[in-house]
Amino acid sequence: MTLASPALLAIGLLVAAALGCGAVAISRRRAAALAAAGVAGPGRARQAGVWLTIAGIAVLAIAVAGPAASLPVPRTSGTIIVAMDVSNSMGATDVAPDRLAAAQRAARSFIAAQPDSINVGVVAFEEGALITDRPGGHTEAEAAIGRLKVSGGTSLGSAIIASLSAITGKAIPVGRNGTVPGIGYWPSATIVIFSDGQDEGAASATTTATATAEKAGVRIDTVGVGTTAGTTVDVDGYHLFTALDPGTLKSIARATRGTYYPVSDASELNHIASTIKLRLTVTSQRLPLAGAFIALALVLLAAGSVLTVVRSGRVI
Repeated sequence: MTLASPALLAIGLLVAAALGCGAVAISRRRAAALAAAGVAGPGRARQAGVWLTIAGIAVLAIAVAGPAASLPVPRTSGTIIVAMDVSNSMGATDVAPDRLAAAQRAARSFIAAQPDSINVGVVAFEEGALITDRPGGHTEAEAAIGRLKVSGGTSLGSAIIASLSAITGKAIPVGRNGTVPGIGYWPSATIVIFSDGQDEGAASATTTATATAEKAGVRIDTVGVGTTAGTTVDVDGYHLFTALDPGTLKSIARATRGTYYPVSDASELNHIASTIKLRLTVTSQRLPLAGAFIALALVLLAAGSVLTVVRSGRVI
């Protein structure tokens, strides 16, 4: 059990202890006076009301301190990482209003369709990759997607490695020779990449990252954003041609037993959760106990008051 305000508990117990000491002193003084007068003192049973009242105050002190218990709660869950391409080419307008906005719209719709048993994280990637939002609630993931802006080039390999890091909860090192250590087996996780497929990173890096995901049992579904006809995009005053490259995206999906979708069919992604092998996890849930202690305190105080009135005619 934990306490939100231990100081309040200490103060309350000191008050209860002071009342207890006072009750003992008054009882002894009264018993001595009655004995001197040759009258038998009241039995301990007549003082039960006082002690119940003091006990009620002590229990109330515990309640005021904000007690809570941490209980293990079993839960079946899976993880989906939404990897969003935010490279300069995603500013192209061959998909209205532009590629990034179209991808954001599709990603938000996809996240909203997932059941509560699925934790969703967000990775934004360009030449490097950044974990924007770790796996968790859907609302936070949707907000993270809404904050994305275009910049830089594209590295699908970095996107996959960053997504795997978000799944495992720890950074995955890439050796100088491009090798990646084993990360275990994660069949309860899926990566969904929204990109135009123009990979400016090393092809070997993308191949290694894809193989790492496949070995870990992580499926990668890809969503192609843009048109194969392409268009130009302004980058630092230059007009650069950019077009959707579905080949790379299809290759990544195929290698990991995933599926490729054009952004116009992104709604088909909504059923991904049903294919994920959910895992049983145990999480700690905080259970407030103040209400139970207050109820017990009220019972003790009420019992003490009733006994005091019945046996002595006084409230205390």
